[in-house]
Amino acid sequence: MRYSRQNKILDIINTYEVETQERLASLLRKSGYKVTQATISRDIKELQLIKTLSSSGKYKYTVGASVDQPISDRYVKIFKETIQTVAYSGNIIVVKTLQGCANAACEAVDTLNFPYVVGSIAGDNTIFLVISDPEKVPALVNRFNDMIK
Repeated sequence: MRYSRQNKILDIINTYEVETQERLASLLRKSGYKVTQATISRDIKELQLIKTLSSSGKYKYTVGASVDQPISDRYVKIFKETIQTVAYSGNIIVVKTLQGCANAACEAVDTLNFPYVVGSIAGDNTIFLVISDPEKVPALVNRFNDMIK
C-alpha cells in the first residue's frame, strides 16, 4: 500500500500545485487513501520532496535530488519491491506489479535504461515493454527476474 500511495503522491504533485501537507492529505483522501499527517510526513521524507517556487509564485512540493542515495539505487529498490511477475511473447515483455505500482516500476525501467527497450506503457498493475530485438527478450526477462529475487 505504501508504494501505491507514494506513487499517487507523485501523480498528485505533478498534476496540482500542492503547497501544504493538509492539501496533499485531502487530495489523497479524495483518491481513496486513508492517511494521517504522520503518514504524509513520512512519505514526503521518503520521496525526498522539497518545496520549490512555482511559475505562479507559490511554493509547491516537487521531487528533490538525493545526495545520500543515488537515483539508480532508489529505482532498483522500487523495481525489486513492486514487481510480481515478468513474462513475454515475441518482442513484448509484460510485467505485473503490486496494485497501483505500475507507474513507479515503469519509471524505474525507463530511468535504469535497460538495453533494447524501445518504449513502455504502464497501467495500474501492468507494464508493457516493447523490445527492439526479439532475440534479446529472454536475456532481458532473465535480468528482470534476477533483480526481483
